[in-house]
Amino acid sequence: MALTKVLIAVKTYPALSGKYDELVCTAGFREDGSWVRIYPVSFRKKSYNEQYRKYDWIELDLVKNNKDFRPESYRPYSHDTEIKIIDHLDTQSNWAERKAIALGKIYYNLTDLIAEAKDKSIRTSLAVFKPTTVKDFKIEAVEREWKKDKLAKLQQMNLFQSADDNKFEVVRKLPYKFSYVITDNQGTPSTMMIEDWEIGQLYWNCLAKHEGNEAKACADVKAKYLDDFALTKDLHLFLGTTQLHHHVSYNPFMIIGTFHPKIEVPKPVSPQMKLF
Repeated sequence: MALTKVLIAVKTYPALSGKYDELVCTAGFREDGSWVRIYPVSFRKKSYNEQYRKYDWIELDLVKNNKDFRPESYRPYSHDTEIKIIDHLDTQSNWAERKAIALGKIYYNLTDLIAEAKDKSIRTSLAVFKPTTVKDFKIEAVEREWKKDKLAKLQQMNLFQSADDNKFEVVRKLPYKFSYVITDNQGTPSTMMIEDWEIGQLYWNCLAKHEGNEAKACADVKAKYLDDFALTKDLHLFLGTTQLHHHVSYNPFMIIGTFHPKIEVPKPVSPQMKLF
């Protein structure tokens, strides 16, 4: 079958699965700039050569996920489908190559975007959103361990796996929930949770740097996402819905990634050029 080429832009923090141990939702762009969601992917069980980074171009055999009504949702042809990494887009020229693919369609009005998600003839579930203002960054404590029933199911599954598979360790659960408080171009406020893998890994890295001091780790995460990304960068948000809440929640979107090149200041036009 024909392979699909995807520029990876999103990897969510792993979630436990009763069938695959843990799963990652991946999303990205085709060459024409259209969104595609790839789920399920047992990312950490893939070979080293298949563990793609953000802004890698990958090729794989994708088929429409018929169990998911969202139009952007596809799945690997099989659990063992090979993922081939063919290129990587770096940050040269202030993310120029990335911008050319990712910023083809940008939403500024949250109400319009939610209306598209609810419209059953459209059902938009992935989008690039440019907030007008970022008012705050919230950190809230949540359950610190995975639910026991989910862990029990995984342990039961592992009884039937090989010795090598039993070496797999489930990812640590984040003890905090991170959210942006934003407004759109109509001043509509919204608090949106961030599910990006990068923010989870940043927290664990900061926690290690501060030798287990969670308050200092959280302060570092807030400094990166508020003082750096929101105040000094040209911040765009990659938004996505969950299948469960797409038609139920008033605002079904969460933040599944950030796009943050430097702010480009227009070059002044010389008086001589203005004459022409």
